[in-house]
Amino acid sequence: MIDEENVVDPSHPRYKSLMIRKKVADAGVKGMLADSAMIAHGRGEAYDYLLGEQTTPSAMEATREAVARLVRAERPILSLNGNAIALAGADFLTIASQLGCPVEINIFYRTPERMGALLGHLKLLNSKLGLDVEILGGIPDARIPGLEGPRGACQSNGIFEADVILVPLEDGDRCEALIAMGKEVLVIDLNPLSRSSRTGTVGIVDEVTRVTKNMIQMIPEKPSVTEWNNNNALQSALNHIVESLSNKFE
Repeated sequence: MIDEENVVDPSHPRYKSLMIRKKVADAGVKGMLADSAMIAHGRGEAYDYLLGEQTTPSAMEATREAVARLVRAERPILSLNGNAIALAGADFLTIASQLGCPVEINIFYRTPERMGALLGHLKLLNSKLGLDVEILGGIPDARIPGLEGPRGACQSNGIFEADVILVPLEDGDRCEALIAMGKEVLVIDLNPLSRSSRTGTVGIVDEVTRVTKNMIQMIPEKPSVTEWNNNNALQSALNHIVESLSNKFE
């Protein structure tokens, strides 16, 4: 296997993106991800390229709104899939520690081997960071109403009872089901047209590792919740893409 870290020159204009891609590849080798994980990541990469691989002003506003709602929540939780854990597991644990809430692993292609690898990875990070974040998902004992398949499984003391859920890299049907339960769903999704972005309470159109770094900085500030208009925020993201493309062809 080629070690991209030693092959790609750090001066390469897309060095950071390539190193993020390597995280996904490495996690796949460790058995943490489904075979389709790199396809899903590549789809997000394409949208990030259209965004200029940067956090736009509207994404920063959405991140602040999401943080405000997490801070205000009575029972917040971070719902993490394999790609989210591979890309930003340590940051998500840090965020959970700041909020005093658990994280819950929820994956579509659920096997004992994958769950074991993901649980082991988060537990190791938890220990290395000196944190004591509760990690749920290993023993689901409840179901999200109206959602068939493995992603409907959850823990009663986690996602099922949470009032505000951060769901990076989410599936649209699950986002809709959580909204139907009356929960606030905070989505991180580079595609502003996705069902998750459009259905969620707050859609953050940004790359997940940038979002987590921004969240860690914002949580101590305890921002206030606003009269959030998610459609306006998503339209701003689309406008940025259109303007960016127009400038490239001028």
